[in-house]
Amino acid sequence: MSYQQIAYEVADGIATITLNRPEKLNAFTHTMRAELIDAFDATDADDSVRAVIVTGAGRGFCAGADLSSGADTFNADADSERAKTRREAGEIGGVPRDGGGTVALRVAASRKPVIAAFNGPAVGVGVTMTLPMDIRLAAESARFGLVFARRGILPEAASTWFLPRVVGISQAMEWVATGRVFGAEEALAGRLVSRVVPDDELLPTARAIAREIADNTSGVSVAVARQLLWGMLSADSPWEAHRLDSKGINHLGAAADAAEGVASFLAKRPAEFPLKVSQDYPDFIPPWPRRPDGI
Repeated sequence: MSYQQIAYEVADGIATITLNRPEKLNAFTHTMRAELIDAFDATDADDSVRAVIVTGAGRGFCAGADLSSGADTFNADADSERAKTRREAGEIGGVPRDGGGTVALRVAASRKPVIAAFNGPAVGVGVTMTLPMDIRLAAESARFGLVFARRGILPEAASTWFLPRVVGISQAMEWVATGRVFGAEEALAGRLVSRVVPDDELLPTARAIAREIADNTSGVSVAVARQLLWGMLSADSPWEAHRLDSKGINHLGAAADAAEGVASFLAKRPAEFPLKVSQDYPDFIPPWPRRPDGI
């Protein structure tokens, strides 16, 4: 695939999406927005892809929104690039959709597990668009900042929903209200990331996790589990989970991957799961996040 501001590679069941504007610390643009959405469409459509890694080129992950438009950067009426996004992304509630939010919601809808590998500074949308990713790893040199209040705007990319669920409301408010930049160890203590590793071990660690998924699990099982784990965060009660769990166990338990999983275990051999996410994902699992009427 040919992209201008990201790189996309698939090897041995793992897709790697690299934010690729190293001269700008991979600052987020409307072109990057569209390319990221297209890349996640590609990973979902490709049954050879079992896991996705997202990282940055050069010494940064993503410096946040590209501020080269100056004071009107966030003014959709004044900035032609944001006007372009308005035409491309449409409106919600009568206003232009937030570009970061379109990426975050596409990531949330992924049927493949997503690993964020923070190789350097991640600021603003460089943090918020990763919140729907399933596993976040940080290099020791990574730095983070939810700097929106220091720029006179508010957290975007649906992060007011995701961030408190990932790190808790108290930690979320501290980082958002101060807008300060903090290091990888604080991100680990606050549960924004699950591991901090030496810089040269970041991508090998991400690939090892992705490799374990690709080599040992059913793609359909992982896809269903991902959608249910995220979707149940806003369920009214555990009975909703029980209802869908029961359907899922009944359906998948009679399918070929369950037979292969048990047979391979008993035979002490690696499993070769035959089901494909593109063809065998059960239609009774509701899509998540659910799209509102009139978006």
